Amino acid sequence: MTSPDPSPRPAPPRRPRKPPRARRVDSKARGQAGRVFERLREAHPDARCALDFRTPFELLVATILSAQCTDARVNRVTPALFAALPTPQAFADAPIERIEELVRTTGFFRNKAKNIQAASRRLLEAYGGEVPAAMEDLLTLPGVARKTANVVRGVVFHVADGVVVDTHVHRLAHRLGWSDGKTPVHVERDLMALFPKEAWIDLAHTLTFHGRRVCAARKPRCAECPVREMCPSSTA
Repeated sequence: MTSPDPSPRPAPPRRPRKPPRARRVDSKARGQAGRVFERLREAHPDARCALDFRTPFELLVATILSAQCTDARVNRVTPALFAALPTPQAFADAPIERIEELVRTTGFFRNKAKNIQAASRRLLEAYGGEVPAAMEDLLTLPGVARKTANVVRGVVFHVADGVVVDTHVHRLAHRLGWSDGKTPVHVERDLMALFPKEAWIDLAHTLTFHGRRVCAARKPRCAECPVREMCPSSTA
């Protein structure tokens, strides 16, 4: 009987999913949302991607690790991870147990390790070890769905295909009355309709920072919020 192959096999490339279709909204709603966003942007001028990285590949890996894990936790893990495995080739060649050990504290570590190694091998086989810029190419990488691809394209390549909807963006979109969507795809669709494309990248960063600093999930500090008089959920 032949022994099983100990290394995980890359998942077959997925067919790229079409971006969510934006619904139509009236100019009054769009103008009100724009005023709220401008005030939030003034309150958080330092809003940016919260994941630490030096290269597109590091951002790709960090974003995969951030699924169901805080950015702060990922930032504590990645320095040792990239010191030990600095390139796609290093991840491709490493024993899977080594990768699992390094990413264990991010949760779901076995699946994340498998996807990162498979994505590294895909990068080497199809893209010369470089992170591709095209959405359809990014979506062929194991462990990369639309949210991860949006992060990489927005932060590295400054291209917006949509709005990155993390837990903070999802929560604030509901509290501000911008969306009643139950899934990130539906929330993204509504935000895309409210805001011009050139705002999509900064919008996600700004909402995430505001969610961390002021509009917390359990105890939002409405009295300190710069948009409290425009927020339908404000208790101040």
